[in-house]
Amino acid sequence: MSDALIPVHAIKGRGAATRLAHRFSRDERSAFDDGWPDAPASPEEGGAGTGAGRPPPATEIRFEDARSALSENDSPDISFDRSLNPYRGCEHGCIYCFARPTHSYLDLSPGLDFETKLIAKRNIAQVLRGELGRRGYRPSHIAIGTATDCYQPIERELRLTRSVIEVLQAAQHPFALVTKSSGVERDLDLIAPMAAQRLAAVYVTVTTLDADLARRLEPRAASPARRLRTIRTLAEAGVPVGVSVAPQIPFLNDDLEQVLEAAWQAGARSAFYTVIRLPWEVAPLFKEWLSLHYPQRAARVMARIQDMRGGKDYDADFASRMKGSGLWAELVAQRFAKATARLGFNRERIGMDTSLFRPPGAEGQGSLF
Repeated sequence: MSDALIPVHAIKGRGAATRLAHRFSRDERSAFDDGWPDAPASPEEGGAGTGAGRPPPATEIRFEDARSALSENDSPDISFDRSLNPYRGCEHGCIYCFARPTHSYLDLSPGLDFETKLIAKRNIAQVLRGELGRRGYRPSHIAIGTATDCYQPIERELRLTRSVIEVLQAAQHPFALVTKSSGVERDLDLIAPMAAQRLAAVYVTVTTLDADLARRLEPRAASPARRLRTIRTLAEAGVPVGVSVAPQIPFLNDDLEQVLEAAWQAGARSAFYTVIRLPWEVAPLFKEWLSLHYPQRAARVMARIQDMRGGKDYDADFASRMKGSGLWAELVAQRFAKATARLGFNRERIGMDTSLFRPPGAEGQGSLF
């Protein structure tokens, strides 16, 4: 779509420009320029819908009762085997988010719907308590917020992530979480004591130090400077903290070394990265975003991404989906390896202690011991 249909100012504060039809949709609507100098089409028609008095798309929260809290995986390229996400969708609106296509299963758009129609699992803590208390359960560290940010703005009021951590604290169960939000500082009263027992770690994603790029790329996440302050706050509280410099996007966030150095100075001592992933509907959404925000370099960015994906927008092969393949992927890997070695990252593994685990009783049930 052209800037005439979707002016950049019309999507301020949102990552996606349209409610892109998901892959299961029977119908697909697109905006059409009929020559009239009116407002862009409404979001339902494919436009951003902020002209002529139309309000920008508001955030809507829906609630669901989760049937399970923990998701298990056996993917060989992932370091954890179970994860937990209190929310579906994410108001941060990161345009590159690989979780966007999950909204398709809800008959919602991976575009604007993903960041405006959020689903909160209101019973997540109770369900988690039941799963940890099952006979035969064996503890292994839980990764929180791996799909959508567990400290996105609605967590301030709903406090679902905090309720999950309270259950984990009571059970002395280890966990690690990843976030772009300073909201994690609110729960230091729970996280810091657990960290002292080797039961908690936090990873903060800092994609770039360029505030303007971050505002376009991750419109409702904390600023890069604020994230660095969060790293410092966590480290000073004794929490093992790492930095995620993901995703790496050719010709956009080229300040990998500077991000790692700033994170090290703030107190991060471990680091990891991935290259951009564009599965399913993420590819057309990202291309649209590029054409709106960086039209002069859009073709070059996509060409390099395809160089790392065997000529395609995305390759889901376990061997290469996280880091890519080819010359450009190897260049990123070498830059990361040299920078982390020079600074001292990843010299000590963040170990988790599972020996303290004690199965929780039913909610409200006390213990005799």
